[in-house]
Amino acid sequence: MPITCIDARMAHKALSARLNKSDKADAEGLAQLARTGWFTKVHIRSEASDRVRTLVAARERLIRMRKDLEAHIRGVLKTFGIRMGPVLRAHHRQGFRDQLAEAGACDPMLGLLAQTMIPIHKTLCASAEALGDELMHVAKQNTLARRLMTVPGVGPLVALNFIATIDDANRFRRSTDVGAFLGLTPRRYQSGEIDRSGRISKCGDAEMRRLLVSAATSLITQVRRYSPLKSWAIRLSARKGFKKAAVATASKIAVILHAIWRDGTEFNCNRPISTTCRVA
Repeated sequence: MPITCIDARMAHKALSARLNKSDKADAEGLAQLARTGWFTKVHIRSEASDRVRTLVAARERLIRMRKDLEAHIRGVLKTFGIRMGPVLRAHHRQGFRDQLAEAGACDPMLGLLAQTMIPIHKTLCASAEALGDELMHVAKQNTLARRLMTVPGVGPLVALNFIATIDDANRFRRSTDVGAFLGLTPRRYQSGEIDRSGRISKCGDAEMRRLLVSAATSLITQVRRYSPLKSWAIRLSARKGFKKAAVATASKIAVILHAIWRDGTEFNCNRPISTTCRVA
């Protein structure tokens, strides 16, 4: 017998309206929801999608740990009048460890700090890089991911996480619904003569939303190849500002990715795109 999962927020609203809160009353309320069908079904992702999301989340956690460690060390050294300079990504951010070792050579206490933190920092960088390489390998073996990566600004991480987050392209009747699902469309408040749009809703997966905004930023600032999508994003940035343009472009990229997935096509740099987009 198939199992149906319902939206917990809708069930909470239905159960909280009851006068008395008890297990019997909750069971009766859930039975009423099941009988009437007044509930929203929740999609359960496949195990394969959860595996990919686990790798993506693990890599993101390692990067955050590395950033937290670097910020802590910079703050400690600043107390002693040592200001660390910018660090390049070469050789797993070896420049950061070199600066820390140099600072440790001037003071025994800082030397102990450097001796303790340098191996940890090196391990975090190497582990994050290893997970990134593994995700790159998985993306190369995935036909759908390779098609999604034809969109300018979209790399292996964005493509794989998008596939794992959506899981099934047939969940959405229209590709334009994906932007709202990921919280990239403005909130709307309408009552009588009042009708206004606010900031984006930020519903759905926050990590996927962050990756899409990162892809949009890369498209606007780094991608050199011309495409109607890049041209539209640059014009929007000049008119609305960079931040709003990046969010709107992220929503547009999500729509394009779903359309490519659903239609079995690739991104065409010469094909014009729809210029309609709601900007907060």
